[in-house]
Amino acid sequence: MNEILILGATGKTGRRLVRHLRATGERVRPASRSSEVRFDWSEPATWEDTLRGAEAVYLVAPDDPAPVGDFVKRATDVRRFVVLSGRSLDLVGEDFGQGMAAAERAVRDSGAEWTILRANNFNQNFDEDLWHAPLRAGRLALPIGDVPEPFVDADDVAAVAAAVLTGDGHAGRTYDLSGPRGLTFGAAVEVIARAAGRSIEYAELTPEDYRAELHAQGYPVAAVDALDALFALHRAGHTAEPADGVHRVLGRPPLAFEDYVNRVAATGAWA
Repeated sequence: MNEILILGATGKTGRRLVRHLRATGERVRPASRSSEVRFDWSEPATWEDTLRGAEAVYLVAPDDPAPVGDFVKRATDVRRFVVLSGRSLDLVGEDFGQGMAAAERAVRDSGAEWTILRANNFNQNFDEDLWHAPLRAGRLALPIGDVPEPFVDADDVAAVAAAVLTGDGHAGRTYDLSGPRGLTFGAAVEVIARAAGRSIEYAELTPEDYRAELHAQGYPVAAVDALDALFALHRAGHTAEPADGVHRVLGRPPLAFEDYVNRVAATGAWA
């Protein structure tokens, strides 16, 4: 296989995937707005050079679904797509995951081999963005209740993506990727607080209060709608049970949340 194009190469899974592939000697082309190979979904002029010579693509879609179909149609020499998507995406309304849904449709219609990776919430949401600042401030407040979430580690997602991009037998398959067991968000915060050696509160919000807090923090309306839809999906329990995708592809269990927390706490991320 010629070069493997990694879109979103500076993101949570993308940069880990680049490391995985390079460690095994694969030819990798990392692409993003800040990579040496510049790629921007909003600038079609960047697409042709990005695609040239690529036979496989790791596709992380933008929030805006508009450009995804055109990009896939231009990728005429690509013989394998691997799409990062969200678990139970087909059960979410139009406020969340439109870009991912467009990517799933586009690769299925492309005539190329395709595999879809539908992941639960990443462990790394707790230390790299999203919930990191609230945890550092000592309070994480969300509208989720006692519904568990089997958080998945971004390294496991990257390892699965590497195996699917370079191995056979995965064409036309959709893998649900999660951690080994579900934890409530409250329990997850307790694990983090113990490992960090400090007090961190988990507060349960109503969906209305959650939206109000997001607006007060300056989130744009589209982002508020998307997060609201995401937590509505979780409250319905559609992503609560652990999935077997990591084991099916890699032949090993996924990383436990506690192992992730102990590793990250040692860096002082939540101090």
